[in-house]
Amino acid sequence: MKAWQLQQLGDPWDELRIKTVDLPAPGLGIVQVRVEATDVNFADILQCQGNYQVQLDLPFIPGIFTAGVVIATGADCEFQVGDRIIGPTLDGWGGYAEQAMIPSKQAFHLPDGVTCFAAAGMHVTFGTAWFALHHRGKLQPGETVLVLAAAGGVGSAAVHMAKAHGCWVIAAAGGRDKVQVCRQLGADEVIDYNTEDLYQKVKQLTDGRGVDVVYDPVGGDYFDMARRLVAWEGRLLVIGFASGRIPSAPVSHALVKNYSIVGVHMGGYQTQNPAILQRCFEDLYEQFLDGKIDPLITDTIGFDALPPVLKRLSNRGTTGRIIFDPTIA
Repeated sequence: MKAWQLQQLGDPWDELRIKTVDLPAPGLGIVQVRVEATDVNFADILQCQGNYQVQLDLPFIPGIFTAGVVIATGADCEFQVGDRIIGPTLDGWGGYAEQAMIPSKQAFHLPDGVTCFAAAGMHVTFGTAWFALHHRGKLQPGETVLVLAAAGGVGSAAVHMAKAHGCWVIAAAGGRDKVQVCRQLGADEVIDYNTEDLYQKVKQLTDGRGVDVVYDPVGGDYFDMARRLVAWEGRLLVIGFASGRIPSAPVSHALVKNYSIVGVHMGGYQTQNPAILQRCFEDLYEQFLDGKIDPLITDTIGFDALPPVLKRLSNRGTTGRIIFDPTIA
């Protein structure tokens, strides 16, 4: 099969190579899928650079989550050939290829009406937003929510989900095009932090109170500012560190303002509490089929476009979600 393979750690736009690779027969509890859609994920960049929490042996095929049709199964699998599924790929046999391997117990069956394309656009982004806002953040209708990097994949999903839950949403993004995306998402207020003072604008919009929930996939300096914008008994949701700097916070500040700093790691539930993952995606697929949420998918790419798109993603030059389709040249 045709696949992008990493031979040595480094920036994937420099180190990825197209190879012809033979997949092994699926082992115990493993399914082999014909890839139909893989979301282009910032975590893939970190994994290729050796900076992700999960380290893979070289060489490997990146692509952490993929959706496709089962074409072969190992023993002790609940899926059958022809089933449409989505899930995390087996170490080294990722989704930037024509075929991939997925552990059966970590995969999800796609209901009728949910395409592989839509599922790939939702799985990481809306899954993260669901765990952040509902499970960890205990979001209540009517609360105020500030979403950082709101035009990106996880940010746009958070705007969608918070609005669907009846919350008042401030979306923050950098640049005119990204600000326009936030308006199209339905945010109640939009801040361009390239040209506006984020702190002053949020304080102005909330009459000095701050917001009940901050959704922060950026970290770094924006975390330092975000913690000052959390209202009394609010929640600061730590999603990731796209800025590249992992921040720290004086716990005395959290004590005095009585707010919570809440970590959100969706992947950890695969081993810690798989049942809640199932509930998450059942809820998401139901909301999608009811028209309450819809992933912001801005582009679909094939093999040749992957390295430059990963570089653009690294440079924060993308909005929404980009989907890799191996049938495109």
